[in-house]
Amino acid sequence: MAADARNQVTDEPGTRAVRTAAAARPSAMARPETPDLTSAAPQPPDTRTPDGYEPAAPAPVPVLLPDAAGPRDAVTRLHAHGCWYPSANADGTEAAFICDRGGVPQLWAGPVDGGEVRLLDSSPDPVKEVSWSPDGRWIAYTTAPGGGEHTRVLCVRPDGTGRRILAAADPSSTAYLGCWTHDGSTVAVTVAGPTAPGYQERTGPPSTDTDPAGTPLPPDWTDRDGRATLLGGARYDTGRRPAPPHVDLRAAQAPAVRPGGGLSAYLIDPDGLASPVLLATETHAATLRVCDLSRDGSLALLRRGPRGRREAVVRRTADAETTCTVPVADGDPWIGRFSSDGLTLWLRSNADREYAALFAVTLDAEGRPGERSVVSQREDQELELLAMAHDGRTAVLVWNAQGAGELELVETFPARFSPDHAGPARPVSLPHEVVTRVVAAGPGRMLLALSGSRRRPGVWWAHEGVSLLRTPWSSRDEDAVPPGRPPVSPVPLRLTARDGLPLSGWYYRAPGRAPAEPAPCVIHLHGGPEEQERPVFNPLYHELLGRGLDIFAPDVRGSSGHGRSFVDADLGSGRFAALDDVADCTAHAVTAGPADPTRLAVMGRSYGGYLTFASLVWHPDLFRTGVAVCGMSDLLTFFAGTEPWLAESASHKYGHPERDRPLLRALSPMNRIDALRVPLLAVHGEHDTNVPVGESEQFVRAARERGIPAELLALRDEGHDFLRADNRRLFRRAAADWLERHLGG
Repeated sequence: MAADARNQVTDEPGTRAVRTAAAARPSAMARPETPDLTSAAPQPPDTRTPDGYEPAAPAPVPVLLPDAAGPRDAVTRLHAHGCWYPSANADGTEAAFICDRGGVPQLWAGPVDGGEVRLLDSSPDPVKEVSWSPDGRWIAYTTAPGGGEHTRVLCVRPDGTGRRILAAADPSSTAYLGCWTHDGSTVAVTVAGPTAPGYQERTGPPSTDTDPAGTPLPPDWTDRDGRATLLGGARYDTGRRPAPPHVDLRAAQAPAVRPGGGLSAYLIDPDGLASPVLLATETHAATLRVCDLSRDGSLALLRRGPRGRREAVVRRTADAETTCTVPVADGDPWIGRFSSDGLTLWLRSNADREYAALFAVTLDAEGRPGERSVVSQREDQELELLAMAHDGRTAVLVWNAQGAGELELVETFPARFSPDHAGPARPVSLPHEVVTRVVAAGPGRMLLALSGSRRRPGVWWAHEGVSLLRTPWSSRDEDAVPPGRPPVSPVPLRLTARDGLPLSGWYYRAPGRAPAEPAPCVIHLHGGPEEQERPVFNPLYHELLGRGLDIFAPDVRGSSGHGRSFVDADLGSGRFAALDDVADCTAHAVTAGPADPTRLAVMGRSYGGYLTFASLVWHPDLFRTGVAVCGMSDLLTFFAGTEPWLAESASHKYGHPERDRPLLRALSPMNRIDALRVPLLAVHGEHDTNVPVGESEQFVRAARERGIPAELLALRDEGHDFLRADNRRLFRRAAADWLERHLGG
């Protein structure tokens, strides 16, 4: 596609100017295939705004890397692998995607209708996002160095050459992807500013830990045999730097949040021939992502704001003026697109609504909003995903229908309607329950990432309105589990909380039991809290069911998919009611299902890990045991130790770390640790900076000091999400062993 005229920020110090893309950088035709970044490295631009503010994140400089394309023999070769997060080349014949067939999520590419795929980056760092440039020359992607939560943005050519870091080359920094410009010359990247030392770097000398028999453990032990034992804090003191002063994060004088952490969005030339261009900067940002740019480059669509208060922002690139702001729903960060002429903005929004719908916002030539209207909506169903076809005239909508996905196509510029209306919906049948991503794949074609209760995640492709076809490199449904043990399909359960709020969840019955036979049951709580329990294949559930344990996975208040009021029902002091929801759901599993009231356990990850800690001390006689995964045990130390942008986002959900300290203290499980009565297993990734591992350490340590059996399994080279196949397998088996032992499955 030819480069269009585009407004940009000049790299001349202290000034801004409008200029065309041709004047700003060489054309794609004129660029060398493999530029020498050391000789062509541009001077970083002046990133000061007109008021003289200096953004927190400096402009990134590309860093060349050795080629790391495949093939390379994987340490672990998964027969039933997952494929997800596809992105297509311009004509839709090939796709780049994430696949864990080598034991860790890596970047792969190949034809959508052929089985021959190629590994583009064989490094062990997990890949999290993928985006193929519109001109087909580059594939941008993010990786998590060491498996942690800090991410960097890289790019590589489709043949695996030219690999380089575009942003966050320093392991202590972080960056993530935005959109490409329509000509493919630059990609938007958000860079986080530097922060103060993290939670793990501010903990004091570790106390003496003991194994289950009471024998003291050496301070530098590193047990790799998979036994779940308490891991002390000394592993972060490598001797390469002076130990930082001890800070008691639970003390009254402890900092409320880590300082720093502003976010800045840049346009970066992957060839390294032009300076980065600053699009936006936020000093106290929870999120900042560039979702789209108008074809002439004059307008940028940004997503910003904390959880529960996200908003779409239209900003002129010439003078950085914000011209339009519209509230949008949580969930998928890709909130909308500009029309081809830039005069209509299509958004997935829940502005003044209970459920998100497709909105059209008319814009004038300067980006100022006119009429805002709802053009596609459903009663009691959320618009979950929005994508646009390459022609800009067809929208792909995915609706959340009680946890399952329903897909339809609508014309956004039908001939007999005005440009801010949509034509009639055309439904597309889906072979599996949940759609996780939709992208355009050339004229009249799209790619979908699907998941379901009986399959591994896979990628499917189709012409618009035609039945979907599985890509040959995605796993077959029959490969999801070993022969003889088919996945268990859940059944929905509905109940009413003690205050009258409707609740629901999915019940999984372990095979081999009579329908009315009481069974040990695990109450599994999802994270977020804005996530939703979906009917998708979960290897953890399959492991537990194989041990004879039933599972009830409810959506307590605060979950998505049930309307805006339900999401907001746990804000502030409403979280006490969410803790009651756990008890109400557990009681319902006994009265309406076959759960044995004497053999109950609670388990969850992230926010679900917090609910697990909390349920064990708020309802100490309800459960026999619990498994808390990456959970917060003290909301005050969580705010003091997490990433600043995550703290900014979480304050709307839990309470402000300065103004609401009494509430956060009252909601913290550590404040009620004396009520703990049952054994506990905690699991955490050692590089988790979202919920630092100290949250599990302090709860386990306090339990052991009170004589309660408690153990911690710290997974190496993992962050908040466990991404490596061997670690995921270790986690599943350790959790299942623990629950089976304590519930007597």
